Amino acid sequence: MSDRDSAGGSSWWGNAWVQALEALSLDAARLARGHAYASGGNVGAISVAPGRIITYVRGSRPRPYRTEIRLRTLSDDDWDRFLAMAAADPAHMAALLDKDMPHSLVDSAAEVGVDLLPAPGDLVPSCSCPDRGHPCKHAAALCYETARLLDADPFVLLLVRGRTERELLDDLARRNAAHSAREKPAPPPFPGVPATTALTPRTLPPLPGPLPVPPQPGHASGAYPGTRGAPDPLSLDLLVTDAAARAHTLLTTGADPIATLTPWQDAVRLAAGQPGSGLTAATRKLYATLASAHDRGPTDLARAVAAWQQGGLTGLSVLETPWDPPAGPFDRARPALAAADLPRLRPHRNRLSDAERGIQLRLGHDDRWYPYESDPGTDDWWPTGTPDADPVGALTALLDI
Repeated sequence: MSDRDSAGGSSWWGNAWVQALEALSLDAARLARGHAYASGGNVGAISVAPGRIITYVRGSRPRPYRTEIRLRTLSDDDWDRFLAMAAADPAHMAALLDKDMPHSLVDSAAEVGVDLLPAPGDLVPSCSCPDRGHPCKHAAALCYETARLLDADPFVLLLVRGRTERELLDDLARRNAAHSAREKPAPPPFPGVPATTALTPRTLPPLPGPLPVPPQPGHASGAYPGTRGAPDPLSLDLLVTDAAARAHTLLTTGADPIATLTPWQDAVRLAAGQPGSGLTAATRKLYATLASAHDRGPTDLARAVAAWQQGGLTGLSVLETPWDPPAGPFDRARPALAAADLPRLRPHRNRLSDAERGIQLRLGHDDRWYPYESDPGTDDWWPTGTPDADPVGALTALLDI
């Protein structure tokens, strides 16, 4: 691909990642589709762990695909050679502390037998889609989006190779201290300070002002525990991402965006934020956990998620709380539907229904009509379509679905 302004790498190491992807594929069309998917925002939150990169990619079908890229991790001997080389060169130390990966660092690593960047064929893609391409367009989209992560933070590549940023920096600090101790004589003992002097009252300088708020929430890129009984990694990633977004809103507006929600409403909000809700094994596990915590079933949660996606908190209220609307829009709805030669619906509270045909409109407190449908002759109503201020438009859209 020659155009990587909206997806792919802008740093040389990000471009090297993309080149490894393009060398892996024999199908330029799949790469072009993957590039378009990445540019179009079809790639969900990315979870990075040693040896693997995982996400969900929305394709042409409603259900997103679980997509994974695997890359060989470095051995302990590889890491020992790399860290010894980096600690011995102040320029390499400074580059890593600045989240930079200059050519000289990668070249020096290669000289000691450690390949940091993937060579052609090193990336091993897999995807739950039926496409047998190698890679498929969903895996290509994940690779292009990963290149953007690498542009911002090359430690993402080192994490995939097997070590977290904290582990690397701690190890480098120890090696640098040992190297400095060998190079410099020990400093003279630091003179002590009498306790009476240390405890003498004094005026401290004012605290520094708060740091500026970042333009957007951060994203966790660390590895999650994989021990028996630990929470699901993708569920942890969901909670960390949501907490970062909530904290960012608090910093920028001073208001908690979910302070007024009940625990059940917040559970519905969290579940509604998952792409392909209720279709993947990880999401089904999340649904079961959230529903069980509120003495509900997964079907109850799925129905509530559909209402939330239809109209947010108001849509959920329309699903769960019938009410008696005053005279006005509700009374004018039936004549308007009859004038448009649409089916006659029977009123009950804020609802107009035709149970035999399985269609229903519900009036919300926002004076919009929310379409619902059910299997004919049953009473199993599900939110469907988009709410409309005009009952004729809402029912027409429902009949066209």
